[in-house]
Amino acid sequence: ELGVKFHGINILVDPELRQGIKEFSQWPTIPQLYVKGEFVGGCDIIREMFETGELEQLLKDKGVTLAHAA
Repeated sequence: ELGVKFHGINILVDPELRQGIKEFSQWPTIPQLYVKGEFVGGCDIIREMFETGELEQLLKDKGVTLAHAA
């Protein structure tokens, strides 16, 4: 809904990659959101951030172009 361009990676096809991303982020679940290379959180956290407007503000603070403001 914010109109952000993104790049998704299917880590489910590679067990080593799946485990590696969990270790890298020190977060046990997937999906995970990274903004400009920085781990932001998992699905529940991102959903909550979206609902409160915190995600939109984070994206703006990071210089991410939004096609449509929520």
